Amino acid sequence: MEIIKTRICRINNEKRIALVFDYSKDIIELIKQIKGRKWSASKKFWYIPYQKNYFEIFNKKFSGKLEFIKSSMEKTEPEKPSKNHFPNEYIETLQLKNYSEPTIKTYRLHFKMFLKYHQNTKLEAFTHEQIRQYLLYLVNEKKYSTSAQNQAINSIKFYYEKVLGKPVEKYYVPRPRKEKKLPQVLSENEVTIILKQIKNLKHKCIIYLIYSAGLRLTEVVHLKISDIQSDRKQIFIRSAKGNKDRYVILSDIILNLLRRYYKEYHPKEWLFEGRSGEKFSKRVIQKIFKAAVIKSGVNKPATIHTLRHCFATHLLEHGTDLRYVQHLLGHKNLKTTERYTHVSKNAIDRIKSPLDVLKLNDE
Repeated sequence: MEIIKTRICRINNEKRIALVFDYSKDIIELIKQIKGRKWSASKKFWYIPYQKNYFEIFNKKFSGKLEFIKSSMEKTEPEKPSKNHFPNEYIETLQLKNYSEPTIKTYRLHFKMFLKYHQNTKLEAFTHEQIRQYLLYLVNEKKYSTSAQNQAINSIKFYYEKVLGKPVEKYYVPRPRKEKKLPQVLSENEVTIILKQIKNLKHKCIIYLIYSAGLRLTEVVHLKISDIQSDRKQIFIRSAKGNKDRYVILSDIILNLLRRYYKEYHPKEWLFEGRSGEKFSKRVIQKIFKAAVIKSGVNKPATIHTLRHCFATHLLEHGTDLRYVQHLLGHKNLKTTERYTHVSKNAIDRIKSPLDVLKLNDE
């Protein structure tokens, strides 16, 4: 019976079992029967994935042929649940593919949660069924929205398809049905009342700008001074959602406000800067708007993103062509923009009820 000495080691930050023995073709042929075995050319030994009770497992498997024993070099350590280390190549691949900072942050968060949920399973050993179990957990226990479920799926699919290059079919996960909800929209009068509550010049510029150009919160905090093109009456939005650049309209009122703001605050790089010169906090902007809504007395659910919905709807109500609105919002698909036609007051006002057409003379 051939003797193989073993010791626990770490390769690529993963726990492995090193197999040390004198060269023998017979031993190598037997080692090749172990799933996941690999040869390290630099370290000059074979190694296999770590698993609990590996002595009993392999000594039973190769009974009469091989005997696995602990090397005197091997350090004993208490058994702990194996935890997956977040793969560095995941973030690197996102960056190489030029994903935006918010998308990288979202993918990283969701994929970390996935690894934590299955922390006792090696990263390379995940099955389709385990992915499905995790998604069911998000739906049934975490009560994730359709949007959040899709983000979780995208983060997992990205690792297998883009980082590992696995075929799409193998890790395909059915998408949840999208909720068909219409955006919450405020009337022009309600927007006016809310905006009038904001007195601070910088805060006023930020909130007014979001509504005046239909900007996303991320877009307004990433604006640079050079993005305001006053001579062309345009604002340049760089690397927005989908990594697309676009131009949006620059309101006359906003231009005057920004001129006053620039003279008073003297921003250096970002159009709206925090106290230390960094980008203005998104959370602070949300708090500013929430306070304005409460103070206004407008009794409707409204977030900072509601202003973007209002921008689109109010443009349509004033007769702006749908395709222009699509461009200003940066929508790839016209169908995304079309949902605002369902909440446009004018679109509904132009429809006459069939009852009103009938000549009933019923008074």
